[in-house]
Amino acid sequence: MAHEYGGQNKQYTGVTGPLSLAEPKQQDLELTEKLVEALQPHNVFESEAELNHRLEVLAKVNELMRSWIKDVSRQKNNIPENLIDTFGGKVFTFGSYRMGVHTKGADIDTLCVAPRHVERSDFFKSFFELLKTQAEVKDLRAVEEAFVPVIKVEFDGIELDMVFARLALPTIPEDINLRDESLLKNLDDKSVRSLNGIRVTDEILHLVPNQENFRMTLRAIKLWAKKKGIYSNALGYLGGVSWAMLVARVCQLYPKAAPATIVHRFFLVYSKWDWPSPVLLKPLDTENKLGYPVWDSRINPADRFHLMPIITPAYPQQNSTYNVTQSTRTIIMDEFLEGLNVVTLIYEGREEWARLFERSDFFHKYKHYIVVKASAEEEDHYLEWKGYVESKIRLLVGNLERNPNIKLAHIMPTSYGPVNESEGQYMCKWFIGLVFGIVYQGAQSGTNVDLTYDIQSFSDVVHKQAIHINLYKEGMKVEIQYVKKKNLCEYVPASILNQGRVKRRERHDSFKNTSGNARRQSTEKGSTGSAASVSAAGKSELDVEQSKVYEAGEEDDTSQESSFDTHPTVVASNGPVTTDSESMQWVSEDPSISAASGGGTGKEEEDLEDKSEHNVGSPSPQDGAQDAASKRPGSPFQNDTPPKKSKDLDQQVPGSPMQVDEKQSSSATTQHLVPPSQQHQPSLSDAATKSIANKHVDHHPSNELSDLSSPQPINSTGFLQPLKNSIKLKLK
Repeated sequence: MAHEYGGQNKQYTGVTGPLSLAEPKQQDLELTEKLVEALQPHNVFESEAELNHRLEVLAKVNELMRSWIKDVSRQKNNIPENLIDTFGGKVFTFGSYRMGVHTKGADIDTLCVAPRHVERSDFFKSFFELLKTQAEVKDLRAVEEAFVPVIKVEFDGIELDMVFARLALPTIPEDINLRDESLLKNLDDKSVRSLNGIRVTDEILHLVPNQENFRMTLRAIKLWAKKKGIYSNALGYLGGVSWAMLVARVCQLYPKAAPATIVHRFFLVYSKWDWPSPVLLKPLDTENKLGYPVWDSRINPADRFHLMPIITPAYPQQNSTYNVTQSTRTIIMDEFLEGLNVVTLIYEGREEWARLFERSDFFHKYKHYIVVKASAEEEDHYLEWKGYVESKIRLLVGNLERNPNIKLAHIMPTSYGPVNESEGQYMCKWFIGLVFGIVYQGAQSGTNVDLTYDIQSFSDVVHKQAIHINLYKEGMKVEIQYVKKKNLCEYVPASILNQGRVKRRERHDSFKNTSGNARRQSTEKGSTGSAASVSAAGKSELDVEQSKVYEAGEEDDTSQESSFDTHPTVVASNGPVTTDSESMQWVSEDPSISAASGGGTGKEEEDLEDKSEHNVGSPSPQDGAQDAASKRPGSPFQNDTPPKKSKDLDQQVPGSPMQVDEKQSSSATTQHLVPPSQQHQPSLSDAATKSIANKHVDHHPSNELSDLSSPQPINSTGFLQPLKNSIKLKLK
């Protein structure tokens, strides 16, 4: 688009003109130098030798690809030898490597392009077998059933993700330009999706005004996102291409700014972005010449339910963030606000860039966690199983989000291996932090939260689909556990937990120093000082308050006691008393059972939740409406979602909707509405309360239930039997 500024007609890319054409100031350049220095310790830059090694690996793979195409041509069509060399074939790179922002040890996304007589089945059979014979190859596995089918391999120490595209051409020219839309004619959907990666990467680079500034800014933002645990497309956060497009849009708005300035503007722009308004690098096409599905909320009703749309610039335009959920969007927005605060302090000279790249205090932020374990008996099986389970965890997060008593489900993208030998060699764990939004039940002492169905339906989908695609092998397991914060040391390496604790203490010291300095300045200037002194005094009070909040959140779990307890206590029934480390546990309303297990009184009960937990943003009423809309027919979030439980209102009886009576084989309960005298206490919206009132929980006697330890036979309805164990919590 051509825009006229200052009497000059210059070409600027983007859906709008720039917000500023200001040249960088000396402070901006100095802060950029400090930013580069701060990035160095995090291995975001590769040495010249490492870059050359990557080029050598890509050259070997390219030669292997061309040789394979010749072999396939000989076997298939009896083509004369003098023509075989003309077919060509080429390996392209895309993603972070092609953009020039890959980190040390990162994998390379590659695209293998072949002529029309080479089939995708050949790629996953004969080329896969050819790779097996190579001495440089390790950890080879194919994921043919993925949305974008891929072969994952480690070749001479470099990890490669290889996708395949078969073009409708008799030969592949050496100088082929994959940005040409005409190449998409007569292609299958999988080839179009495979080509989309390199087409989007090239289009992004074409649309940014200054590629060097773009690359440096993107390196900083990607490192920040990984440190904060919000870098993962599969788990509902943003992937590499989404972060690249967000940075590219800010570069369009500030085309002459230095990287340090762009980082600041990045947080400023997106902390105030009016989601779900889409982020676009160029206007949407007015016509769809080739007829492929294109994202356009003006035309497609389903596209209006996307929560955080970031649209790829290459045809066919798609939303790169369709996995984002209410919880992940809330977490991302909180991090944008925190990032803006930190970078503002950096520009004021009160902080260093290292503060921006501090690791998230995820394991100190919540009181309650769900642990998802994936394990297998053999290494090859484990690699397959780990990737498969990771791709499904967002379904569990979705199930938890729909539970009316859960306000936030925060999944940490990083997986952790075994802490000790007893856990087995081939296993990993993911953690989900929970924030509960309590529904008060009149004069009742607490609320019962049943997570059994949320866990059951997730396990159902994981095992059933694994069996369906022939991925399941003997020994593959998924286990889900509830863990209190104080017991995380049994599941997470001590180095990770201690690192977060040290950062929180440093922050506490910073609060005390800041408040002390401000107080002294205010005292010295006196009450008749200038407006600046009044501001300093107010700031001192705020810092003191922040320090108090921090101290309250840092007290040990077992030392705090309160008459008002807002978190679950897990107690056992129908068998011997169990501990928090059990995979699934029962809860009972029988006071004698609770007392016997020690789960209802004394220091075994959890204390009030951390102040930091309450600081986590919660979805606004508008977000709630969006969440409700996302469950309508046509919503993109209904894919892979297990069927809802029945809502037979005729069988409902008064009582707690989340507590199942052991003596009733199939019962449902209704939720008491909040009385006027308790309107000041936290409660859900009317719509949420109605959904609770209509909730129906299927229940079976314990001796008829199956176990979760391994996949169960699929019944006549096509789903696994209910679980023998369950997670039921008591919120007081």
